[in-house]
Amino acid sequence: MHLSPDWIRAAIGGALIGISATLMLAFNGRVTGISGIVGGVVHPSPGDVAWRALFLVGLVLGGLAVYAVTPAAFAAPAVKLGTAALAGVFVGVGTRLGNGCTSGHGVCGLSRFSVRSLVATLTFITTGAVTVALTGGAR
Repeated sequence: MHLSPDWIRAAIGGALIGISATLMLAFNGRVTGISGIVGGVVHPSPGDVAWRALFLVGLVLGGLAVYAVTPAAFAAPAVKLGTAALAGVFVGVGTRLGNGCTSGHGVCGLSRFSVRSLVATLTFITTGAVTVALTGGAR
């Protein structure tokens, strides 16, 4: 079996996501679902905003750090800004309807053996596969 650099980078990235979600739950008792973290900043509870804001700042700074080191990893957008904005609205509505996002259900929920997260994750994957089949995927 030949391990391409892309496969190795994906495995390392997946491991880092799993480790970070585990550390957040173990040390803070919090689930690392991005929609829940953002929701807690948008609709704050007293004393519960600082860690959420710092987490989001860390996401942005981490992305900027990766961009500074390997700008080629960031491809030009495949769709127009309006299409991306509309997709973002659909994702936002979906996370509200599904009580969480792909990171919350797929990473954190499945690792806690949540049946609701299993159903949600299978729905995300199926919907994505159908969308790719209908649209022809990225071009």
